[in-house]
Amino acid sequence: MTVMESNREPGMKFYVGVWIGLLIIAGVEVLLTYQGFSTGTLLAVLLILAVCEAGIALMYFMHLKYERSTLFWSLIPVTIFVLLLMDHFWADALRLTRLRVWPF
Repeated sequence: MTVMESNREPGMKFYVGVWIGLLIIAGVEVLLTYQGFSTGTLLAVLLILAVCEAGIALMYFMHLKYERSTLFWSLIPVTIFVLLLMDHFWADALRLTRLRVWPF
């Protein structure tokens, strides 16, 4: 007899729990904005929470946790490349907003 490994993904209850956890993190972010922290501290805390929230969403809702590690590690250079391109185009976008005459 052959023993089959069970690599089953979790059920709907697990995903609802993850979704509720993400809602709680979003609620904490909203509550923190009303606490009167300094701008630098608030920015750092909100960025950390946003990165955690995005990581959880990527791992579970995009099912990267259950993929081979090569797919996961191939996304990192692409993400860095996109962020670098976005950094180079911000200057043009800001320059164009100063040149354009808005009708309103």
